[in-house]
Amino acid sequence: MNTRLIWLCLGYFAIALLWLVFSGPLLERLASAGSQPHWYVARAMLFLLLSTALLYAIGQRYLNRLALQHQFNRASQSSLRQAAAVVDSTQEGVLVTDAKQTIIHVNPAFSLITGYSLEEVLGKTPKMFASGKHDSDFYREMWQSLEGKGAWSGEIWNRRKSGEVYPQWQNLRRIVDEQGVVTHYIAVFSDLSALKRSREELDYLAHYDPLVSLPNRLLFSERAKHDLERARSGRRKGALLLIDLDHFKDINESLGHSLGDALLQEVARRLKGHQKENMTLARLGGDEFALLCEDCSADQAAALALRLIDSLNVPYNLAGNELFSTASIGIVLYPEEVQNVEQLLRNADSALFKAKGSGRSTYAFYSQELTSQAQQRLELASSLRQALEQQQLRVHYQGIYDLSNGRIVSFEALVRWLHPEQGLIPPAAFIPIAEESGMISAIDHWVLEEACRQMQLWLSQGKVLRFVSVNISSRLFSHADLDQHIARILRRTGLEPRYLELEITESAVMEDPDAASVLLARLRALGVRLAIDDFGTGYSSLLRLKSMKVHKLKIDQGFISGLPDDQEDAAITRSVIGLAHNLGLCVVAEGVETAEQAAFLLQEGCDFGQGYGFARPQAASDIDWCDSTMSYGQRITV
Repeated sequence: MNTRLIWLCLGYFAIALLWLVFSGPLLERLASAGSQPHWYVARAMLFLLLSTALLYAIGQRYLNRLALQHQFNRASQSSLRQAAAVVDSTQEGVLVTDAKQTIIHVNPAFSLITGYSLEEVLGKTPKMFASGKHDSDFYREMWQSLEGKGAWSGEIWNRRKSGEVYPQWQNLRRIVDEQGVVTHYIAVFSDLSALKRSREELDYLAHYDPLVSLPNRLLFSERAKHDLERARSGRRKGALLLIDLDHFKDINESLGHSLGDALLQEVARRLKGHQKENMTLARLGGDEFALLCEDCSADQAAALALRLIDSLNVPYNLAGNELFSTASIGIVLYPEEVQNVEQLLRNADSALFKAKGSGRSTYAFYSQELTSQAQQRLELASSLRQALEQQQLRVHYQGIYDLSNGRIVSFEALVRWLHPEQGLIPPAAFIPIAEESGMISAIDHWVLEEACRQMQLWLSQGKVLRFVSVNISSRLFSHADLDQHIARILRRTGLEPRYLELEITESAVMEDPDAASVLLARLRALGVRLAIDDFGTGYSSLLRLKSMKVHKLKIDQGFISGLPDDQEDAAITRSVIGLAHNLGLCVVAEGVETAEQAAFLLQEGCDFGQGYGFARPQAASDIDWCDSTMSYGQRITV
């Protein structure tokens, strides 16, 4: 543009020079025009005028173009300044790279969203923001769209400077010049974190109760529908427990809604303490809660209802007020005779109405037959609590015999219940109730102390016994401080630890093998003896058995009953005896009832035996001690 202006100026200068060159002679010729033809003068004048006009027209046109170009440049610069202002003020992040994907510009919103300043990203590539959540296929498809269509839009997860991974909605554009060569890439993105949080909050409000943070009726109905279908197709049972607080309206109206809300929150917290992985706990509205239990039988549902009632009956201390609130529970089993969720809830509501009509603070099944059975179990559980308080429980002792000589070497302590009206209740009738209601730990504690006290008495009387054996339930074995509790009992009774043997079931050990190994090690350090009861009925591995380092294995009576004729029982028994001896352990066979069984066990090298064939469990006062062999009752001759 500057070169053309120079040539234009030179053209004007040439015209001026021509006028100076030709004007003098032309004027002289005009003065002496009488002797010269007029057409020559006219032609010279015409040439000068046309040249001047032509150069003037060309120059004027170019000057106009220069003015328009200048005006356009000013407008373009104004547009660029406006665009830059828009980019810098927008709430969306903007990133610009060159053709080699080197970052050359970012706007303030980019820094606000990512945490990176302009100086920190200049000269680098967008790969520094990768989150690691996307695979190579994702990026390949993105670049294929960008190169093929010139643009790509979609959700992508990137990483902030803080390390937080967050979602973006990103628009990518490819910029090309007149020849179609890529010059730049531009990314415009927005942070989706707040939007996703809002969606999650809306979803939470739609499906959860905000007061107690539990699923509401809508979400509960969805889950109940799904499990009802799975139970029907899988031919398994489930149970719905509908829980309603008794007289909650009186508490709410007399003490205020804020205290009523606090009570509901505490009720929810207590109910959560009984919730397991296969359960859904929800608040259906008001003071009504629901607990959906997958793979649940009638007995399990009744036992759970008892635990819930006991938990909710404990006084509440809220804002300095001690409140008493009980609960009633309606139970319905599914999928039998239940077509849909609506019917499931109706049946549960009917069962709840039945429970409230029975005096509240109890439970009832939708089926009258199940309600009657549950009522009997409830009465038995209530009586069992009284049995502990009124000392109706007894400890009977069954002898453990040395099979090589027929002598008693120790006793196993077994609990019995002497009911004042029903007489002696067998363990099979009340032990499951004790386990389901949680009373088994208290019973174990009592039996343990009674057995230690009796063993110390026998030793003081000169009885030659190696130990007394006491069963430890899974619930008691799960207590991390079991060794400390046993140490206190031994101190109180004065019994040396070596005279106490603890029988732990194989299934209890396998519930948490690592924690079991730690506890067993502490018990061994205490000095007590350890035996694995019911060996062969669980799923323990030889590696686990080796690491536990117990003293004895007890073969379950289920393998003894078929001896010596059942080849499978004989093979299993023979293998367990050999395994135990190879590991340096003693073996006790339970449930020995015949001389043939005892003879087989002795032949295979079994160390000890116990069972009705030797003697039934008896009270300590009824044991008939006989001379040095200390045998009693009907003996087996081997």
